[in-house]
Amino acid sequence: MEITQEQIDTYQRDGVLVLRGAFAEWIETLREGFAQNLAEPGPFAIENVRPGEGGRFFEDYCNWQRIAPFDAFIRQSAAGSIAGRIMQSQAVQVFHEHILVKEPGTAKPTPWHQDLPYYCVDGTQTASYWIPLDPVTQANTLRVVAGSHRWPRLVRPRRWASNESFYGGQGNDDSAFMDMPDVEDGSHTLLAPELEPGDALVFDFRTVHGAAGNTGTGRRRAFSARFLGDDVRFMQRPGRTSPPFPGIGQQTGERLREDWFPVVWRAGQ
Repeated sequence: MEITQEQIDTYQRDGVLVLRGAFAEWIETLREGFAQNLAEPGPFAIENVRPGEGGRFFEDYCNWQRIAPFDAFIRQSAAGSIAGRIMQSQAVQVFHEHILVKEPGTAKPTPWHQDLPYYCVDGTQTASYWIPLDPVTQANTLRVVAGSHRWPRLVRPRRWASNESFYGGQGNDDSAFMDMPDVEDGSHTLLAPELEPGDALVFDFRTVHGAAGNTGTGRRRAFSARFLGDDVRFMQRPGRTSPPFPGIGQQTGERLREDWFPVVWRAGQ
């Protein structure tokens, strides 16, 4: 897929880019992977809807190495090369994949948040894809706050169900973090694009995003693939990260180990 300088500039300025039809030929492959993942969830699978709330909001991640359709997408699609160009990186490592399923009648929202404070990495050259496998409208699409990747501090991470500190109060109240502002007060630029299967949103790990529930009549399945660029380094957080990557054995400031996070694209190759 051709990426223009205008698209690169948009990503650098807004921290988000809409890609129309970029992965149309991969949708059936990803649906096959979803079916496998739902039939055999991994160790990190989460059910976000509590008893009595109605609907189902399921997510799982870090399964790409055991689910062949996900492995094929990460290694063979244009996702890595697009990420490298818009991040302006010379190489791209895969971080992990993530599936999200909101069944019809699910009121549970995805709260506004940044991904980076939950992760065991730090850096500015990052890219996360959100690829719907079902048509989405403005009512149930992913919403993104343009330019929030340039905010002076990261937003304090919280647990979605309880709104408590994600790290149990440790390392969350220092000057490195700020509380989430009211991004719906009219002073921020919100993107909420209608998307078809094959379209994608790609955004910086620091870009604030969230989603409403899925109160319509159709499923909302979305596949995410996350990639790292040249300046990303391991970051030791105050507690268990999401994903946790147990046993990684790295120290703050180290490049991510390539046996866990393979390079999937290099400039000029």
